[in-house]
Amino acid sequence: MTTAPSPPARIAIDTGGTFTDCVYYSEGRLAILKLPSTPSDPGQAVLTAVARIAGTTSVEVRHGTTVGTNTLLERKGARVAFVTTAGFEDTIAIGRQARPKLYDLFFTREEPLLSPELCFGVHERTAPDGTILESVEAASLDSLIDALRKSAPESVAVSLLFSFANPANERTVAEALRCLNIPISISHQVLPEFREYERGSTVLINAYLAPKMRRYIDGLDSRLAATSSRLQVMQSSGGIIPGALASTEPVRTILSGPAGGVVGAIAVAKAAGFEHILTFDMGGTSTDVALVDGDEGLRTTTESQILGTPVAVPMLRIHTVGAGGGSLAGFDRGGALKVGPESAGANPGPICFGIGIQPTVTDANLLLGRLEPSAFLDGGMHLDEGRARHYFDRAKGNLSDAETFAEGIIRLADTHMERALRHISVEAGRDPRDFTLVSFGGAGPLHACALAHELRISRVLVPAMPGALSAYGILVSDLVRDYSRTVMLASGDPSLETHFIELEQIAYREMHTQGLQAVSTRTLDLRYAGQGYELNVDAGPNFLRDFHHSHATHYGYSDPKRAVEVVNVRVHMVSPTRQAPVSLSSRAAIKQPSPPRAKQIYYRGAWLNGSVYYRSALSIGDHIRGPAVLVEYSATTFLPPEWRAQVDASGNLLLESA
Repeated sequence: MTTAPSPPARIAIDTGGTFTDCVYYSEGRLAILKLPSTPSDPGQAVLTAVARIAGTTSVEVRHGTTVGTNTLLERKGARVAFVTTAGFEDTIAIGRQARPKLYDLFFTREEPLLSPELCFGVHERTAPDGTILESVEAASLDSLIDALRKSAPESVAVSLLFSFANPANERTVAEALRCLNIPISISHQVLPEFREYERGSTVLINAYLAPKMRRYIDGLDSRLAATSSRLQVMQSSGGIIPGALASTEPVRTILSGPAGGVVGAIAVAKAAGFEHILTFDMGGTSTDVALVDGDEGLRTTTESQILGTPVAVPMLRIHTVGAGGGSLAGFDRGGALKVGPESAGANPGPICFGIGIQPTVTDANLLLGRLEPSAFLDGGMHLDEGRARHYFDRAKGNLSDAETFAEGIIRLADTHMERALRHISVEAGRDPRDFTLVSFGGAGPLHACALAHELRISRVLVPAMPGALSAYGILVSDLVRDYSRTVMLASGDPSLETHFIELEQIAYREMHTQGLQAVSTRTLDLRYAGQGYELNVDAGPNFLRDFHHSHATHYGYSDPKRAVEVVNVRVHMVSPTRQAPVSLSSRAAIKQPSPPRAKQIYYRGAWLNGSVYYRSALSIGDHIRGPAVLVEYSATTFLPPEWRAQVDASGNLLLESA
C-alpha cells in the first residue's frame, strides 16, 4: 500500500496595520506566528516570517496584502493618464448624477484620482454591437504619444468606448503606448463589461495602483524565488490568484486581507454548525464586518465604491470602519471625546508597546484589566501598564480618572463598530438576532459581547485562533478566476451557450498554463427589459424563476410576464485547495489544566473580582462565567459578568448571554 504524498507546504501571511499574522502546517497541525508589521517595507515582515518558519525550504506563500488598500486611502498612487475615445475625456469627472447625501448642502466630493490635464482622447469609434466605425490612425497615435511624453505620467489607463464589444481599437492603442515603458491598464482585459463610467473608473484605479503594487509584488516574488518559493495573493472576491496576475491587476486586491477573514469565518462557523453569521474582524487599524446567510456562501458584488469611485470587479460584501485596537483617542476642539479613524499602527503603536504617547483603544483595554500585560503574544511582548496610565492621566482632560477616560474610549469605539454591524444587517432588512456573531482579529473578542448585547445577539463564536483567522482563511481559500462578458441578449437567445463556451475555453486555457485543474460555475446578470440595474443568478435551467424570486426579495415585487434581458454572462473558475483542519483543539488537548487566577476587571464604573484563564489549558466542554479574561497567543477574549463561555468540540469558544 502506497502512502499518499503530503500536500505542498503552504504559509498564509496576512499583513495588518499593527501585526503580520502567519498560519501554517507544523507536525500535522496548524500553527500561528505573529510579528510586528513593517509599514515602511511591508514585504520585510513577510520575508522574516517565511525565513523563521521555513528557512530555505521551498514553500507556497499565500499573501493578504494591504498595500493596495493603503495606497488608495492615503492617496499615494501613481500619476495616471486616462486615454479614451475623443469627446469622452470628461467621463470620469462627470461620473453619475447620484449624490451620496441628497440633502447635505455642504457635501463635497472626494478629491479625484485623475487630473483633468491628464485626460486624452484618441480619434476612433466602435459601435455598441462591436462594429468598427473608425479605426485608429497612425497620426492620431503619434500625437497621443507626444502628448503623453510631455505630461510624464507614471501609468496609463486605456478605456475606449464599447471596447468590451470589440477590443480591436483598444489593442491598437495599447500596443502603440508600449514604447512609453510604463504600466498600461487596458479596460477590455481588466473589465470587459458595459457602463463606460464604471469600466473607466475601475481601470483608472488599476492604473493608479499598478506601479506601487508591481514594485511590491514583483520585488517580493523575486526575493521569495531565491528559495524557489511561489507567491500567491488573496483577491477581494475571496479567492487566490498568482502573484503575477495581482501585479498587473492590483484592483482585484483592494480587500485582500478582509476577504481572508470572511472565508475563514465561514469555514469555522460551518464546522461548528452555524450557517447564519455576522463576521466581526477587529484588527489594529480598522474593523471589517460582513453578513453570511445560509447557503449563499461568499456574497460578492460588482457595485463597490472606494473613496466615492466605483470598482466594478467582483468583491466580497464587506463594510469597513476606522476603528481598531490602535485607533487614536482624544478630545476635539469642543471637548468631545473622539476615537479614530487615525491609528497608531505598528509605529509608534499604542502607548503600552513602549513608544507611542497618544491613547489608543488597546491602552484603554489594558487599563480596564481586560488585557494581561505579561501574557500578550504568549509573553513575547510585555505591555507597559504604568506607562499607559501615565499618559492617560495627562490626556484625560476634565474626567475624574484614567478608568473613566478608558471606558469612554471603549464605549465610543463600540458605537462605531455597532453602527457598521447595523449597516449590513438592520439597514439591509435583516434581523441581527437571527445570526451568530463570529468575532476574530486581534482585538475583536475584547469587544464582541458588548456589541452582541447592543444588537440583542444572544450568541458569539470566538474561533480557536481569532487573531489569525484572516490568515487561516487565506490558507484554505481556493484558487479563483472570474471571467465576464457583456452580451445584451433576450433571455431565450440560443447564443448564450456560445458565449459561455468561449469564456470557459479562455478560462481553462489560462488555468491550465498555471498547472491547475478547475471547475467552472456559470451565472447571469439579468434585468427586466428597460431597467437600469441587474441581479446575478445561477445560469441553471430555472434561472428565470430564480431571477423573479430574487427581484421580489430585493425590491418587493416581481413580474413574471415581463421580458427579461441578459446583460452579462459570467464564469467563475475554482481550483479547490486541499483543506486544513479548522481548529487547534489538538494543541489544547496536550496541555495540563491549571486553575484560573484572580484579577480585577473594571466594568461599568466599578472594579469587579474576575478571573484569568489560559485558553490552552481549557478542555472541550469547559464552562466559564464572567467576569473573566481568556488569554491566548493571538488574541484576548473579555467575558462580561452577564455572559458565560463554553469550549465546543472544535476548540472554539461559544459565548452566550446569561
